[in-house]
Amino acid sequence: MRRFGADERRARLLVRHRLTQQTRAGEPTETAHSLVALHSTDAATVYLSTWARTRDFEPSQLERTLYEERTLVRMLGMRRTLWVVPDELAPVVHAACTRAVAARERRRLEQLVAQSGVVDDPAGWLERVASAALDALAALGEAFTSDLTRADPLLATKLRLGIGSRWEAEVSVASRILPLLAAEGAIVRGRPRGGWTHGQYCWALAPDAHGDADTAAAQAELLHRWLHAFGPATETDIRWWTGWTAREARAALAATPHHVVELDGSTGYVLADDLEPVEPPPPSAALLPTLDPTTMGWKEREWYLGPHADVLFDRNGNAGPTAWWDGRVVGGWAQRADGEIAYRVLENVGREAVRAIEAEASRLAAWLGDVRVAPGFLPPFQRGLAS
Repeated sequence: MRRFGADERRARLLVRHRLTQQTRAGEPTETAHSLVALHSTDAATVYLSTWARTRDFEPSQLERTLYEERTLVRMLGMRRTLWVVPDELAPVVHAACTRAVAARERRRLEQLVAQSGVVDDPAGWLERVASAALDALAALGEAFTSDLTRADPLLATKLRLGIGSRWEAEVSVASRILPLLAAEGAIVRGRPRGGWTHGQYCWALAPDAHGDADTAAAQAELLHRWLHAFGPATETDIRWWTGWTAREARAALAATPHHVVELDGSTGYVLADDLEPVEPPPPSAALLPTLDPTTMGWKEREWYLGPHADVLFDRNGNAGPTAWWDGRVVGGWAQRADGEIAYRVLENVGREAVRAIEAEASRLAAWLGDVRVAPGFLPPFQRGLAS
């Protein structure tokens, strides 16, 4: 049985995730293809992830691909997470993951409507709300949620969250039906309010339907692409990244030509034509943002994270900003109020590594200029660096 040690896996990570100067991509769509999809839950993450992997990158390049050329699409996908996905892969992600997520979200919204006591027929009422939202978008072209609640009183109807608890609150039905319609493929997210670090997006009718692709075939195709970028990996990694059940993951594996390999005592999987060693690149440094797709790419992370999970991740397993050297996480970083990129390594990595990380911190500070990045969350370690 072919064995993949940690060093070989890290070499693959560096090359395939474009984390060396020699392997950086030429433009954002190429970067997204290399990683299958880019995390976009935190608005700035997709830009910082692209900066780390793309030569001469500027935010306007990514904005153009997202909002003008639409060669990249922002959509809900794996694990009910927001991603930026190459447009030709969007129907695959939709069939493999999003369709099931959307069905669950519709059921939950129907339950919320019922609990709020708005109507006796939640399903039928939500259909009327959805039609009103689509009609308003057709009339307005692009609009923020607040614009739509003003356009049609039905969309301003209040739903009650956390009834009977100290967290009880009211939200408009528009704030719930619009993300659902996006998950169902009827509408898309457009430009944010403010600059690229902001996450309040406008909405527009979807230019193309995702179609009705077969779920099993789409899952096999998505797994094939993911294994090329992230393999070898364990079944636990596959299930975690996709959000699939064990049955779905095993069926997708069975439909994807692969080899079973050994990963330091664990069973892993790699594509059938992907057993050849990768030439280790020269050591290099990288600063990756909160929820970066590489940092979050595997559930079983010891081979590139070592003992640093409790320091650099929050209690839910979400990664803050990380500092990398030679395919390993060795520390964390944060931006201070004056724009300085502060970092700290958590182990003895040697002078060459420290100099390289320092150079990346200076490069990032110069690239950001007057822009200040405020991640949706920072674990205590990175929060301390920012102060």
